[in-house]
Amino acid sequence: MLRLLLSTALAAGIASGASAQEITVGAANVSSYLDPGRDHSNVGSQFYYNSFDTLIGKNHDTLDAEWVPALATEWKLVDAKTMELTLRDGVTFHNGEAMTADDVVFSLNRMYQADFPPYVVRSRDRLSNFVKAEKIDDLTVRIMVEKEEPLWETLLNLQQVMIIPEEYTKGLTGDPKVAEHDDFEAFSLAPVGTGPYRISEFVPGERVVYERFDDFWGDKAPLAKATVQQIPETASRVTALKTGEAQIITNIAPDQLSLIESDQNLHTVGSATPLFHVMIMNVNHPKLRDARIRQALSLAIDRDTLNEALWLGKAVVPSTHTLKEYGDLYMPELKTFEYNPEKARELLKEAGYDGFEVTFDTHPTYYTNGMLAAQAITEMWKEVGINGRVNIAEKWSGRSPEMMTRNWSNPMYFADPFGSFGVMWAPNGPSEGEGRFNTDEGYAEIWERFRFSKDVEARKVAYGELMERIKQDPPVLPLYRPFESWAMRKDVSWAPKPGHIPYVLDFRAGSISFATN
Repeated sequence: MLRLLLSTALAAGIASGASAQEITVGAANVSSYLDPGRDHSNVGSQFYYNSFDTLIGKNHDTLDAEWVPALATEWKLVDAKTMELTLRDGVTFHNGEAMTADDVVFSLNRMYQADFPPYVVRSRDRLSNFVKAEKIDDLTVRIMVEKEEPLWETLLNLQQVMIIPEEYTKGLTGDPKVAEHDDFEAFSLAPVGTGPYRISEFVPGERVVYERFDDFWGDKAPLAKATVQQIPETASRVTALKTGEAQIITNIAPDQLSLIESDQNLHTVGSATPLFHVMIMNVNHPKLRDARIRQALSLAIDRDTLNEALWLGKAVVPSTHTLKEYGDLYMPELKTFEYNPEKARELLKEAGYDGFEVTFDTHPTYYTNGMLAAQAITEMWKEVGINGRVNIAEKWSGRSPEMMTRNWSNPMYFADPFGSFGVMWAPNGPSEGEGRFNTDEGYAEIWERFRFSKDVEARKVAYGELMERIKQDPPVLPLYRPFESWAMRKDVSWAPKPGHIPYVLDFRAGSISFATN
């Protein structure tokens, strides 16, 4: 009761304009670690932007690639494979250390020359063209690449190359002069950055607490404190919002929106999030090696019906693996995926499908509507003669050779086909590395043309060829761009910005405000 009274008092204070300095966010999930270099999860992406900075920044109010100074104030190519950056003077880490060129080189090379296994994965799937960073002087660094890089600014704006303190990190365990794997593990539980909020408390899987960092180099943070608290069940999150225990809640499915919007003290914001919920298929499972079986699994799924039933028609069903955010490389004219149950039946007959069981793995709560989608998909399979079964488990099964199909997501890590499809399905990327996808020399040759060409039309041609390969030998089916919603107290004004990657909780200056009456 005391907790409820205190929470209600806090909400009343905010509503009156007397105290718009602290908020609590009720989140569906909270990460088990916080390290921008190793993380690329939907859950993790929420937490880094408030506390960490990249060298090159971005105007997140627009979909356009509008690059702005951040920890670097200037950047230029000194030759075709070398970029030189001038660092901002007077930047301070949350632990009081001054940021130097040494910290920048350390942060970048921990990714570019990774040997810590989680960094190795991230380095390989998006940073493999980067060779090293070097210090020129106290405020100048250079970055070298192997091949001429068409996406310099984009790849220097990634979460994975946010800057962390060298001396602090090395001193966490063992030899303070050596970066050891245990140091990086320790950093993920006690993270330190340069952003407008320091992480004052982190309870893995439960809570992240931000406090305003008064020595931030940029505009002052609008909040004194922001607490992100895990509340796994949707009904409990809505209750926390109604009682004032939380001022913002995440991951609201469309069928809950009317319940919230009928309350005059609450409101919602939402959009078709820049990622795909997908079904992945293990091309190396003995029962699924015949591409015709996987084609049939895909063709049997009526994604428009899933959209209407689960998302009230608010999601976006794609014809291929493309997003409007790609700009000139948005290619909705490609028809890679379709619903065709008759063709599915024909392919099953041709392949000699004998009724063997196909399992569909799903986490019970990780993806909004994920379990409901899995159940609906297996019913659609039944309509074409496929014997499907939903397997509910909290453990990730994507690297298991026993996995047949499951739900997953392909987020837009940056606004380019490389930043969504490519990160997941490139040669030597996570899908191939976990053993459920194969590439060959032909695929790799197409990939090279797509990845490194400086000509947009050449990249589009190559991407179309990649999509044709995916159509003929499918490892994935994008189901839809989910319509994700956030709900909040009426006096709180916040919304996800269009230029962010999915799910970022941005509480920087200009991103959140409060009604005063």
